[in-house]
Amino acid sequence: MSSLPEKFNEFSEARKNGFIRAKELKDQGKHIIGTFCTYTPNEIMHAAGLYPVSLCGMSEEPIPDAEKHLPKNLCPLIKSSYGFAITDKCPYTYFADMLIGETTCDGKKKMYELLGNIKNVHVMQLPQVQNSLTSLNMWKSEILRLKEVLEKEFQVEITEEKLKEAIKLKNEERTLLRSLYELGKLEPPAVSGYNMFKILESTQFTFDKKEQNKNIKDTVEKIKTEYESGVRPVSKDAKRILITGCPIGGVVDKIVKTIEENEGVVVCFENCGGVKEKMRLVDETKEPIEAIAEKYLSIGCSVMTPNNERLNLISQLIDEYKVDGVIDVVLQACHTYSVETKNIKDLVAKEKEIPYMAIETDYSQSDIGQVKTRITAFIEML
Repeated sequence: MSSLPEKFNEFSEARKNGFIRAKELKDQGKHIIGTFCTYTPNEIMHAAGLYPVSLCGMSEEPIPDAEKHLPKNLCPLIKSSYGFAITDKCPYTYFADMLIGETTCDGKKKMYELLGNIKNVHVMQLPQVQNSLTSLNMWKSEILRLKEVLEKEFQVEITEEKLKEAIKLKNEERTLLRSLYELGKLEPPAVSGYNMFKILESTQFTFDKKEQNKNIKDTVEKIKTEYESGVRPVSKDAKRILITGCPIGGVVDKIVKTIEENEGVVVCFENCGGVKEKMRLVDETKEPIEAIAEKYLSIGCSVMTPNNERLNLISQLIDEYKVDGVIDVVLQACHTYSVETKNIKDLVAKEKEIPYMAIETDYSQSDIGQVKTRITAFIEML
């Protein structure tokens, strides 16, 4: 039987439920796969009967342990993820039979090398150019290699039929989540940005996707019914903010709560965990591996060069969500997103002619006063 790690009780009730489910799956002989990025083709794991879960890298608590091996001037998401792994403080990492990463930023690539000393790690070689047949063929070959590795490691067969079923299930999830985040298009929005983010985030830690999809559908229908009956959780005068940039799971309270406590509302999250990965579905009419490769390679992350996908998506979202201002969240030492602030500012402030602000931060509370002051002033300006 599996045992829960010592630090289990430090987590929230919602996460504990997921942790307990992970333990139950392990006790049943099931296999859990830890992932780090939206480029991970989860359909492959689902088709293999495996259970992918996003690993915990959203707390500053394990960072001091990580800094015994990693430099202090490194992205907090990387340090947090690594710290959880080496201390057994995250049950998902603790229970994972394999970790899957992609060669995105340099920090993650080197972290995977260190993780390989304590876990079974498979790294996919991600092309850094999107609109290229060479890149597509390379990424397709990496997905096929992942398929073969999983089949061998877990003694399973990933058939075309199973892949098509997994694609359909994940597309259903994306479509339902789209109906959720599009509630932000309403004037005023039918849900606060903070609550929307928490629902979006929760899908990274659920194992029964059919039950999850039913719950999302019920939640959206309930919100719509209440909205139509006159319930307005957000003020009609709240300034409409789009958040872009790095993953914000570790700073959501610092950033999103501050926005929404100061007469603003986040109507859309472009970044990881938000709209970015869910805008495009996997084409169910094509050969599965080809379709999966095309879909995931289209994600507009700052590791891509040039990253026109991100610019085009932000431009589209500003128009569709009637955005009043854009806040670009950059985690400390994330060089690719930091460099891209120039292009994003030019798009937002010059082409779209709406206010833009970049905030560089980390998972600590040391800058919370400064962050609050800047966000408050930004919204007052709007």
